[in-house]
Amino acid sequence: MHTLFANLSLADVHQEVSRNIVALRKPQNLFDDLTDDPAAWQLAQRIEDVTKPPVYRSPSPLIDRPFENADWFNAIAWPYTYWQASRFSNGSYGVWYGSDTVETSVYESVYHWYSGFLADAGFEHESVVVERKVYSVTCAAALLDFRPLTAQYADLLHTSDYAYAQTVGARIHREGHPGLLIQSVRRSEGENVAIFNPVVLSNPKLDCELTYRLDGDQILIEKQPGKVWLSLDAVR
Repeated sequence: MHTLFANLSLADVHQEVSRNIVALRKPQNLFDDLTDDPAAWQLAQRIEDVTKPPVYRSPSPLIDRPFENADWFNAIAWPYTYWQASRFSNGSYGVWYGSDTVETSVYESVYHWYSGFLADAGFEHESVVVERKVYSVTCAAALLDFRPLTAQYADLLHTSDYAYAQTVGARIHREGHPGLLIQSVRRSEGENVAIFNPVVLSNPKLDCELTYRLDGDQILIEKQPGKVWLSLDAVR
């Protein structure tokens, strides 16, 4: 690993990256299972708004609140709040992943949705639908650039074994680097960022809403309901 880090350079990144997450197209009332009274729903929502501290405040709170808080948490804060193992984390700290384009984010998320959820749960032969949202998030940071070194250190892009990449991530986390730039494993022409410090992320904006539909050995992706935008093979 010493040789790997000795040969790294920095990429000065100032661009919008795509964050693809599970989310309903139409919001649901979180309190309708407690009571059938709409007035009680509104009261519960006011109580939550008053008692829950915001995780983020925009320069224009009168315009943006409460949307700013939800977008910030959904698009940026979630992986730092709910840690889980991933390519560059063993689960003891959070890492935020974003892609250079919406298409790359789809390739990445389709793989993990199918192999990490449907297939493991035995649903790969079922008719399953999931709704997602893609946020555009500004990334401004000097990132460790692994792209020129992945041919020599192929385990950084291993399709299923994250052991080596997690040791690399552990050092990045320990030393306080903001993040890294690397090729996408799931889409050959795509690139991803892995961000260890959320301070370099800002300005989350909803880019588009997507529907993933498992149809036999294909996963159909819709931007507009009922109209296929992309079709990908369902592979583990």
